[in-house]
Amino acid sequence: MRRSFGSDNHAGVHPAVFDALRRVNDGDVPAYGHDAYTVGVARKVAALFGKKAEAFFVFNGTAANVISIRAVCRPHQGIICAETAHINTDECGAPEWNAGVKLLPVPTPDGKLTPALVERRLGGRGDEHRTQPRLVSISQATEVGTVYTPNELKELSASCHAHGLLLHMDGARLSNAASTLGVSIGEAAAGTDLVSFGGTKNGLMAGEAVIVNDPALATELLFLRKQSMQLSSKMRYLAAQFDAFLTDDLWLANARHANAMAQLLSKGIVRFPGFELAWPTQANGVFVRMPADLVEPLQKEYFFYLWDETVPIARLMCHFNTAEEDVRGFLAVVDRLSGARTVR
Repeated sequence: MRRSFGSDNHAGVHPAVFDALRRVNDGDVPAYGHDAYTVGVARKVAALFGKKAEAFFVFNGTAANVISIRAVCRPHQGIICAETAHINTDECGAPEWNAGVKLLPVPTPDGKLTPALVERRLGGRGDEHRTQPRLVSISQATEVGTVYTPNELKELSASCHAHGLLLHMDGARLSNAASTLGVSIGEAAAGTDLVSFGGTKNGLMAGEAVIVNDPALATELLFLRKQSMQLSSKMRYLAAQFDAFLTDDLWLANARHANAMAQLLSKGIVRFPGFELAWPTQANGVFVRMPADLVEPLQKEYFFYLWDETVPIARLMCHFNTAEEDVRGFLAVVDRLSGARTVR
């Protein structure tokens, strides 16, 4: 079956994850995460982020983001985020509807927030007529495929805390960012107060984790997870996936491969006339401007989404199961269509 470049969600499940699910599929254990196995895996995941961190498994990334927001924001407060942020563009208003808070989006040149960009949204603090910023939410990697460096995170975290703001990270592709940076998962999320740690885009079947670095928030998460319909009765199956994810650094092997395929695709596609990168390829996504008349013919042979239909900019996503032959096959189609276009 020909693989698409539509999303890292289109990939299947890594065999090691299936094996882990089979291993825990025996006998009776306490429900709702109170079995010793789940408790142990949660501690392993939390340890990636620091000594005081705690981890809470949930089903999906939108829930992880919303629960994080609900844990720290009241309805009169707001969340500063990049205009391109997933919580702003692709969660169907879930943060506003479920958390009852206002998003305060900021235009960015590359999907990344900076202290200066955040400070532009701090006007009106203390004014009872204005939404009060409480949380800054960033994505690592960002929705346009860029990555925050450790120094950028350090500066942003320090600025947030100096202004009395908390810092949340949507880490749906945190593994890819850590691989790019050559650092640990914890270092790729340094300085954050809450993290939505993703696994589904990197080989898991269904599972994300909410990480909190303040023990006081852990109690809130216990109740918010249940109230948000994210408390799995058979929690061992979520835990098993993360156990496989961390064993022998499977998360890193998967992310490293996806990133490598994105680099191969990125370097190959800019050789063709009319194709140029919209942003640097720093994780597993390639964002490329392309001739408008080639979009439809290309999509007939390989599925992908348009990030911006007006330019147009295509979003080409690689994943742990993308093969080199998939990339070279796609580039061969681009070559053929570009040649036919020149002849016309």
